[in-house]
Amino acid sequence: MDTFIVIFLFSAGVILIIKGGDLFVDAAGWIAEASRIPRFVIGTTVVSFATTLPELIVSLIAAKEGSVGICTGNAVGSVTANIGLILGISIVCIPAAIDRLQFAVKGALMFLAGFLLFLFARSGELKIGESFFLLAVFAVFMAESLREAKLSRSSDMSTHIKTEKRTAFANLVKFVLGAAGIVFGADLLVDNGSELARIIGVPEGIIGATMIAVGTSLPELVTTITAIAKKQASLSVGNILGANIIDLAVILPICTIASGGSLPIPPQTYLLDLPVCLGIILAAVIPAIHAGKFRRTQGIAMLILYAGYTIFLCIGQG
Repeated sequence: MDTFIVIFLFSAGVILIIKGGDLFVDAAGWIAEASRIPRFVIGTTVVSFATTLPELIVSLIAAKEGSVGICTGNAVGSVTANIGLILGISIVCIPAAIDRLQFAVKGALMFLAGFLLFLFARSGELKIGESFFLLAVFAVFMAESLREAKLSRSSDMSTHIKTEKRTAFANLVKFVLGAAGIVFGADLLVDNGSELARIIGVPEGIIGATMIAVGTSLPELVTTITAIAKKQASLSVGNILGANIIDLAVILPICTIASGGSLPIPPQTYLLDLPVCLGIILAAVIPAIHAGKFRRTQGIAMLILYAGYTIFLCIGQG
């Protein structure tokens, strides 16, 4: 492909994700206000489902084509990137207070999903029966989110916003167009970014270790950066937690079904990727619950951990 076309498509991807992120966060904020549901809960549910579409698509295609390393590595790698990189950036930019109980429940479910996957990975594959345990974690997560939403609405009746049909429709369109812009923009960015890397001579192993996992996490990154700019930190944190639970407890079980009832798990995933993922989850959850807030130093530590992991991968595959 001509270098000029690659650069043009890469730039188009950047523009799409920036504009898409702006529309997406605005619409998500409106949904939270109009429904009287906290931004954190909107982030963990509605926003998370939209931003995990790239991981689901990439993992499903990989599972059907037999590329199990990409399938499992993408899902687990995306969780590590979401926490170590994206949440780390969010905390450094906006150290925010948290609802201890609310965050502890979501954090515990996220860790439980990762820990169960680690236990199941010891056999070298994820089976259908084991997938149901992961889906059960997701079911608990959804039930808890719905309970929080119901409690919030019943205790905050005074903040109801009069919503016209035209306004609701406009924000629904903004939400859909924003999500589509982020997803398609991320696809253009990853594909053409990888091609640019090949043109300038970056090794294939390094491209795979970085561009795919971080690339499919771009929707979460764009949503986080846009939420930071709009002072909506709780929407960002909720999105990351919800997206991670979906990655671990929904995407991999679906891929297990798509691959014929058994999803092979490469040794690297069990021996390196999952332990690092669990360690970064604990580094994000425990200090925040203890302090009742995210501190900037915690964000810096998470970024350093993620950078060290990425460098180790690149050295090993370079």
